[in-house]
Amino acid sequence: MIRTVTIHRFTDGTTPEPCADEVVIEEPLEIRIEGTPVAIAMRTPGQDEELAAGWMLSEGIVNSAADIAAIVPRPGGDGQRAAMVDAMLRDPARFDAARHRRSLVTNASCGLCGAATVDQVMRDFANVTSQFCIGADLLGAMPALLSAQQGAFRRTGGAHACGLFDATGKLIALREDVGRHNALDKLLGRALLNGLLPLSQHVIFLSGRVSFEMMQKALAAGVPVVAAIGAPSSLAIDLAQKSGQTLVAFIRGATMNVYAGVERLRGAGGQ
Repeated sequence: MIRTVTIHRFTDGTTPEPCADEVVIEEPLEIRIEGTPVAIAMRTPGQDEELAAGWMLSEGIVNSAADIAAIVPRPGGDGQRAAMVDAMLRDPARFDAARHRRSLVTNASCGLCGAATVDQVMRDFANVTSQFCIGADLLGAMPALLSAQQGAFRRTGGAHACGLFDATGKLIALREDVGRHNALDKLLGRALLNGLLPLSQHVIFLSGRVSFEMMQKALAAGVPVVAAIGAPSSLAIDLAQKSGQTLVAFIRGATMNVYAGVERLRGAGGQ
């Protein structure tokens, strides 16, 4: 979602001119599970049920859509309370409030803010064993395919994007958000709610950098290949190598750096 604001723009360095500008919206969303508040995500409104589902997946609370009985939204905008979604689980015993409740607000730049212990950060997800392979040329074409669908970014310059691609390089789904981890949670939440998990034959492509929590969220969904335009962090590389994931970054056409799992990439001619 986008809002128009009035600004003053300098074009010649001396005289500011009033004009309209479009900015991406950032608002809080309270996530509850079985009525218990567990996190407040600073996100771009829209696909809130997907965001909650993806967040629960990456927290290890659910594994599939079958684990979720319902996600009930309550729109915000009343001037008094933030928007809220409440997730009901088919087996409420899966939810450990003391373990999963975040102690702080999760801001738009951090997917792990509010975690109070190392155990809350380091989730125990199964390693990826998928034999999935994809051509390097298909990865090289993904930035343009992603960019063509980034409507919020084109209008505001302030939204991150995550795309889900299949083995043929086709863009299956895309989500944008002011927070890159929110965009990924929304994307994975959509896949979870549509019964597509595990994503063992897919690529997640990120419009920015690759940090640890982005690799861990992809691991929760069984994604074998994570690719990005930006740089990876050291911990993201360590996790990819440990978990059996392929991590590709700095993709610029035919040029790219493979930090883990190079065996899943085919070069020109299928080699």
